[in-house]
Amino acid sequence: MNYATIKSYDVANGPGVRVSLFVSGCTHHCKGCFNAEAWDFNYGSPYTTEIEDKIIEYLKPWYIRGLSLLGGEPFEPANQTALLPLLRRVRQTYPDKTIWCYTGYNYETDLLAGRLGPWEITQEMLSCIDVLVDGEFHIDEKDLSLRFKGSRNQRIINVPASAEADSIVLWDPNTEAEN
Repeated sequence: MNYATIKSYDVANGPGVRVSLFVSGCTHHCKGCFNAEAWDFNYGSPYTTEIEDKIIEYLKPWYIRGLSLLGGEPFEPANQTALLPLLRRVRQTYPDKTIWCYTGYNYETDLLAGRLGPWEITQEMLSCIDVLVDGEFHIDEKDLSLRFKGSRNQRIINVPASAEADSIVLWDPNTEAEN
């Protein structure tokens, strides 16, 4: 897997100050995508163990609220295998930090339906993620006033609560713990 960039201090892709990893490779090709150069799976630099170690180190300060995964597309089957070890390490090393993931795939019809490569990998990735922003970006529904998403069709899903309820539970910023 390649990655486009890493932001060690990001305030745009989830609450608080976060570390954001932008992976390369996306087959959605949404019209108006803000990161179209990352559609190419070969764009950027190779994701290595050293890069993973750097992300873990970036997450260390107390004021970093968590990790955000963006793209490209983190749930592309080619990217899932590389990201799962990172998610495991973040969960083990920083259990109180949140993990957000942005995907153009739909939570129910794509991710939960097991349509994206080996189901056990997708399932374990979902078990590590606190909040999932799902749905392709739609230029005709673009709304700059939206918090943490680009178009009105996208949803901000509380993944653990949704799994427990067996139905979609949207993220409530009022229940987000203050760190």
